[in-house]
Amino acid sequence: MSAVTSRYNPRESEPRWQKAWEDAKLFEAKTDASAPTYYVLEMFPYPSGRIHMGHVRNYTLGDVVARYKRARGFDVMHPMGWDAFGMPAENAAMQNKVHPREWTYANIASMKRQLKSMGLSLDWSREFATCDPEYYAQQQRLFLDMLDKDLAYRKSAKVNWDPVDMTVLANEQVIDGRGWRSGAPVEQRDLTQWFFRITDYAEDLLEALDHRLPEWPEKVRLMQRNWIGRSEGLHFEFGVKGAPQGFEKLPVFTTRPDTMFGPTFAAIAADHPLAKALAETNPAVADFAAECRRMGTSQEEIDTAEKLGFDTGLKVTHPADPAWELPLYIANFVLMDYGTGAIIGCPAHDQRDLDFARKYGLPVIDVFVPEDTGERVMDTAFVPPKTQVVRYVQWAGAPDTVQTCEAAMDRSLQKFVADGWGRREVNFRLRDWGLSRQRYWGCPIPVLHCEACGIVPERRENLPVTLPDDVDFATPGNPLDRHPTWRKATCSQCGGPALRETDTMDTFVDSSWYFARFTSPRAAEPTLPAVADAWLPVDQYIGGIEHAILHLLYSRFFVRAMRDTGHLGIDEPFRGLFTQGMVVHETYRQDGKWIEPAEVRILGEGAGRRAVRLSDDSPVEIGGIEKMSKSKKNVVDPDDIIASYGADTARWFVLSDSPPDRDVIWTEAGAEGAHRFVQRLWRLVSEAAAKLEGAADGAAGDDPAAAAIRRAAHRTAAGVTDDIERLAFNKAVARLYELVNALSAAFGDAAFPASPAVAAAAREAATILVRLVAPMMPHLAEECWRALGEAGLCAAARWPEADPAFLRDDEVTLPVQINGKKRGDLTVPAGASKPEIEAAVLRLDFVTGALDGAEPKRVVVVPGRIVNVVV
Repeated sequence: MSAVTSRYNPRESEPRWQKAWEDAKLFEAKTDASAPTYYVLEMFPYPSGRIHMGHVRNYTLGDVVARYKRARGFDVMHPMGWDAFGMPAENAAMQNKVHPREWTYANIASMKRQLKSMGLSLDWSREFATCDPEYYAQQQRLFLDMLDKDLAYRKSAKVNWDPVDMTVLANEQVIDGRGWRSGAPVEQRDLTQWFFRITDYAEDLLEALDHRLPEWPEKVRLMQRNWIGRSEGLHFEFGVKGAPQGFEKLPVFTTRPDTMFGPTFAAIAADHPLAKALAETNPAVADFAAECRRMGTSQEEIDTAEKLGFDTGLKVTHPADPAWELPLYIANFVLMDYGTGAIIGCPAHDQRDLDFARKYGLPVIDVFVPEDTGERVMDTAFVPPKTQVVRYVQWAGAPDTVQTCEAAMDRSLQKFVADGWGRREVNFRLRDWGLSRQRYWGCPIPVLHCEACGIVPERRENLPVTLPDDVDFATPGNPLDRHPTWRKATCSQCGGPALRETDTMDTFVDSSWYFARFTSPRAAEPTLPAVADAWLPVDQYIGGIEHAILHLLYSRFFVRAMRDTGHLGIDEPFRGLFTQGMVVHETYRQDGKWIEPAEVRILGEGAGRRAVRLSDDSPVEIGGIEKMSKSKKNVVDPDDIIASYGADTARWFVLSDSPPDRDVIWTEAGAEGAHRFVQRLWRLVSEAAAKLEGAADGAAGDDPAAAAIRRAAHRTAAGVTDDIERLAFNKAVARLYELVNALSAAFGDAAFPASPAVAAAAREAATILVRLVAPMMPHLAEECWRALGEAGLCAAARWPEADPAFLRDDEVTLPVQINGKKRGDLTVPAGASKPEIEAAVLRLDFVTGALDGAEPKRVVVVPGRIVNVVV
């Protein structure tokens, strides 16, 4: 056994053990068929150049699971890669006059060093970046396979267009109607784009949420359900009076057929074919349509924008009564890509319709009213849940019908279908995935445009279609469009001249299948299906709730597409999903300017707590606790924490402070407290090790002190095992604190160890403690393991199995009531019979006092629960 030091030194210890793990290749997945497999994965990072505390928390959570499962005998895959394409690299190229590739790989090198300093049990042999040609070559192959299966196609579609950056923007990149980077007013344009047919799988994507993903959080499943947005409703046609030729009928889909007796207008989207036909002869229509196109396309922007309409002068006739005419408007809140691009306007029961009706002086017809009050709609639409009972005052010729909206909708559908003017139809909110981006730093779409042959896929033997190095970012727009030679190609069909597609793929494509590539990262095909199917689906996926919709939905689509193109044999990508909370911190201000936590010193506690600036002790305003952000400077640099306290302190703190699905508040006091526990644990084990040298493993026998030590250790092992299985890491931490307290009391006795049995029990408890701590503080665990004289690496040691004999309670404590009111407790042997419990109760002082020499009327014993004495 080596000599120990009084203080644990993470600066010396952590790099040494990281090298030992790396030299042993301990964390490389073995793909050994004799061991069960377990795949744990955190959402891979964008290489911005620096990790933040959110990364520390995310990857620590996954690392605990990986280390724990490895200790339980699983062949664990825990890989790391980089989501490396995207606009930030292009922006950096423009601002810093550096190539995106150079910027990206320099950032990867920096972040890899930081992640390694955390002691993560990552399989770096599987590392790749999505901007590696080897990776995106396989992505291009997947695209071509999907093109062959008609899962990829090209069409004209409405997009957000930034006229300064000259690129398409996602809805999330449009802020207050302006481009997120340029600040220019965004326009809606029709561009020919590439799409994936995600809608082909809409029903399956929805159905699987309830039946195949029980280990996903319900909040995530709900968000996906809402995004997919299955709705059953009524399809019908308005007649159009005075319409241009070919537009005598106006198809409409509504999810509320029970409101068909309350519309007061109809409306179409600015891009509806009828609106376009009217614009050809009416400049006012064309101007209004152009104004609508200046809005963003996000649902939030449409919902919050002022409701605007243009009265076309046309009338539509209600299908139930041709004499019932409604004005037809073009409205800015009607979207062409949902339903038919036309709506019925029922103001009483839709807030947007009501706002529109009030603005343009249109009538409001209450189809139903609250059953109890009968109150009519004024400024707020009455939109009750489908299950609410309401009174229908305008409904299918049967006023004063009291029923649920759900029942009325079904009855409406039956009636309208029977009457022959409507049919049941299912629609989805989900739209096909537009993947075209007008930028350089992305995966090139591997198709050619030939005047003779049209759109031609690139030959697979020519992949990858790589990005050119010599590009110019001085001019806004896509550099690929301006490149003098890159676009020129030879048609793979006719051999004539052709032009390459200059759109690159949405970066969501890169992250929608990377988990599958990790299973065979160097294969000459996107996957080796047998290997991929052996590892997938990912057993535990960990990441932020902000990716709950698009990333997860696109990944689910990709797995299905890869299955149907022969690359996978699974239906879902992630068996278990966990969404962790954020790391938050106080904010600080002085003279209206944000100040970094590193510049602040906190004085006092409670009501007297205040902050001063380190440089001059001037007062600093303490603000709210918010997500760490560079803009508010409430960021803690992980490098600083690791340099000051070590990686294990940072890991322990982010695991211990709160449940992992909730936000964790980073405080200097909390970090110091975690570091004190690191030192306390080291002192406990290292000092005990010297006293336990030569102690032999063995049973505790009849020694009660030894049995107590073993019981504490084994019960903690059982509890921590259960907690990690449930990802309740903060509860596991609390149990470990309790065990350290118990062992400190036992080991601190001057006579310790009092017997060979106690020494053996103490040594067993110490090794159990170290192995339980190892997934959370792996470097400290290695030092403790070595101090105890154990062979090999602690990271390779087996997980401790709790002895069931120590999990049973020898005694139970029962609350004792007198006439139904609790008066005290009774502790009896766990197997005590009812007569034994009754006899023991009647000997209790507070019971004899209450009886005052009399016999009880009865004694009610509920074994294991309670005793009630009736006097």
